[in-house]
Amino acid sequence: QVQLVGSGGGLVQPGGSLRLSCAASGVIFSIYDMAWYRQAPGKQRELVAGITSGGSTNYADSVKGRFTISRDNAKNTVYLQMNSLKPEDTGVYYCNAKKWPSSSWGQGTQVTVSS
Repeated sequence: QVQLVGSGGGLVQPGGSLRLSCAASGVIFSIYDMAWYRQAPGKQRELVAGITSGGSTNYADSVKGRFTISRDNAKNTVYLQMNSLKPEDTGVYYCNAKKWPSSSWGQGTQVTVSS
């Protein structure tokens, strides 16, 4: 069972930056596909960015060019660098680890973009 602990959220002004981290334990991290999701108030959880065990990445159209997902297998950690933040990026961000048939979630970290 994967344990995931997310961190790095906070309050930031529009145009600012944040870096989220998600540390994994209990498994061989390098073989898992990792992803960040977010959930805004009153909305469904949506995929923000993903990175496979091989390092391939994909992004939601709304964050392309602004967000970067990366992983450090030596530190069992996945990151989400968020630049040029907008108010619509506000929400709870969750990291996810997948290796069929399992899927595990972190506890979520709040990101608020507001002036």
